[in-house]
Amino acid sequence: MNNDIKLYELVFRALSDNIRLNILIELNKQESICVCNLVEYFNISQSKLSYHLKMLLDVNLITKERQGKWNYYSINMDELEKFLSKELILKIF
Repeated sequence: MNNDIKLYELVFRALSDNIRLNILIELNKQESICVCNLVEYFNISQSKLSYHLKMLLDVNLITKERQGKWNYYSINMDELEKFLSKELILKIF
């Protein structure tokens, strides 16, 4: 399978989940957010949240920065705009 097609498949799989879309929406509201604070927004365990974050990280739709013992996540808008139109992004966010 063509690498580009595989990437598109993974990106759209990451975007197809309601929790992951809501994570992106929450990250878009803030410049950076700690995973410890993200857990408060969602009614799921930290391990399940980490699974969803990893899916978004794997396709570079979010970035992670380690500060001390916590990971801080940010949306990677440049990467997101490669796959979604600006009009669609504005509707989602």
